[in-house]
Amino acid sequence: MTQHASPQLLRRYADSDPTLAADMVWALEVHLESCANCRARLATEASAVAPLVDEIWASIVPDTTPAAVHRTRRLAVWATPAMVPWLAMTALITLIALVADRLVAPPYPSLALLLAPIAPVAGVAAAWARGLDPAHELVAATPRAGLYLVLRRTLAVLVVVIPLMAVATWTSPLRWLLPCLAFTVATLALGGFVGVSRAAVGLVTGWAALVMGPSLVSQRLPSVLEPAALGAWVAVLVAGAVVVRLRATVYTRLAT
Repeated sequence: MTQHASPQLLRRYADSDPTLAADMVWALEVHLESCANCRARLATEASAVAPLVDEIWASIVPDTTPAAVHRTRRLAVWATPAMVPWLAMTALITLIALVADRLVAPPYPSLALLLAPIAPVAGVAAAWARGLDPAHELVAATPRAGLYLVLRRTLAVLVVVIPLMAVATWTSPLRWLLPCLAFTVATLALGGFVGVSRAAVGLVTGWAALVMGPSLVSQRLPSVLEPAALGAWVAVLVAGAVVVRLRATVYTRLAT
């Protein structure tokens, strides 16, 4: 189209005339991109339908749904309904461990202290599990998905679990807090390779088989929870954080 569009063509385009050929529509739109004169004439033609548009908008009943959706979206950044039963289970197990520690006399090690490192792992796995969260696909497609979302939901889990462990253990915080944070970061770091759920299952199984079981059989607190092992936990925590940071882009496409 080398000349200006005719008034009839502009009117038909403004009215969305279904009989207007597709190639003519394409040619007109290309012409409008570079012709301010025709764009101004099109605006004049389109103003004829303005009263109809105003009438339609006036008939629409105001809805408060967007506000509710906004609040739901903000909540989804921090938590998912799938986390609730797992956090409740963690609280129940912690309570059982606390009661067991009060009923069982030494030399048995503290069951709550043995559980503290792996306490947040189940909640972290549930925070980013496709099979558990019915809105996973919707949330994963948002601009803030990925590591940003994983870290926020992980923080929400820790905010619930750490106070429970503090009440249950009644020991020096560093003795269980560093292993707890190290296991959390390790879950995220391994999750970047095999999925957060698989990483959580593997770490919990390994801890139960290699540390908790032998500790209960020998009736001794494992050496990995002694003060001398704090340096090793710091190293695990730092190494896991480095892996998570270097592989940040992986968390935008985690399957589980």
